[in-house]
Amino acid sequence: MSKPRSLSLAAYRVLSWGVPGSANQPKIARPEGELFWVHINAQDRQRAVVDFCRRLQQARPTLNVLLTAPPDSDLQRWEQGDYPLIHLPQEQSVAARAFLEYWQPDIGLWVGGGLMPNVITRAEEHNIPLILIEAQIDINVARGAKWLPDITRFTLDCFRSILATTSLTARAIRRLGIASSKVTEAPPLQISANPNPWPEDELIETNHALAGRPVWLAAYVMDKEFISVLSAHRQAMRMLPRLTLVLHVADSAEAGPLHRRLESMDLRCTNWDIVGQVEDTTQVILTSEPEDLGLWLRVSPATFMGSSLERGAGGHDPLVAVALGSALIHGPFVHRHQQIYDQLDRAGAARSVRTATELGDTVVELLSPDRAADMALAGWEIVSEGAPQADQLIDMVQDCLDRRSTD
Repeated sequence: MSKPRSLSLAAYRVLSWGVPGSANQPKIARPEGELFWVHINAQDRQRAVVDFCRRLQQARPTLNVLLTAPPDSDLQRWEQGDYPLIHLPQEQSVAARAFLEYWQPDIGLWVGGGLMPNVITRAEEHNIPLILIEAQIDINVARGAKWLPDITRFTLDCFRSILATTSLTARAIRRLGIASSKVTEAPPLQISANPNPWPEDELIETNHALAGRPVWLAAYVMDKEFISVLSAHRQAMRMLPRLTLVLHVADSAEAGPLHRRLESMDLRCTNWDIVGQVEDTTQVILTSEPEDLGLWLRVSPATFMGSSLERGAGGHDPLVAVALGSALIHGPFVHRHQQIYDQLDRAGAARSVRTATELGDTVVELLSPDRAADMALAGWEIVSEGAPQADQLIDMVQDCLDRRSTD
């Protein structure tokens, strides 16, 4: 470390010293083995990061993952999934050191801005390789230390690789004095899907049982949405008399009562979970098993993603449906996955509806073979466009880990 850098960092750490209690040690234990630490600066990037981590673990199954969020973020608004998610400590020297000594990550990936000099520079001192993606010149400097020179450059220079999403950002980082060899331009991580395979013989048998009838799927349907979905189905059957609805209920406890309700409505229904067969006259196939959606998404050219017509529902992740080639329909209340639904809508891979009438009309429209195929292609381009960049980053992470293990 050069002398100017040592003096500047020493001054910065004194000004941001904090107190030992500010380290805020987590209650969860560090897992055994390699640990991949990922800091996500913005909540809307979490889904893409989690997707990337899953892909990375397919290549390196024993790798553990720790996610961190900014110190002042509300974790209740973030998705709680497969990986531990904790706050990064405040920008204080003692807290940063305590975080790194507790977790001892083998590699760090920083996503976006909000760079925190204490934790980043101490990670470099601990010989933890760091990669910065979706880079921004955005430093979260401790109060009272903003006057210190070169903190931005020192912080960025701790990263072994910096990936910027625009040439403008890449040039600005190089102008700070960062080596050109460290800085490259790359698109942001994209959300993708990796559906589980389905037995080919069962898929062929199901398609044969349906005998070429038009089919649409309503997935994760809540009880408040039953009437809307069934009204849409009746409406669509006027144009497509042999139309079959696969009705997947969000709550398995609703399957039995709904079956009896369908019979009273003079709709010929089969409960797939019990019978596992489709008759030639079946109009509604009732199911509640989430695992069976892998079959029905492959069978159905059009899918309505339920839990989205009623306020407060929040919607379900649509990416597996898109990856399996189904044209998407959804209601307006999809805030839990708003970003990806907006992207699918803009690309023409999904359609938003608000009423049962709109749903019925859209089902008829999308069951036109050309229309469904166009939407499926648009969706496939979205779920596959980020694969090359993700593969490149996976190689970069694995290379860092392999080198660290041989040092």
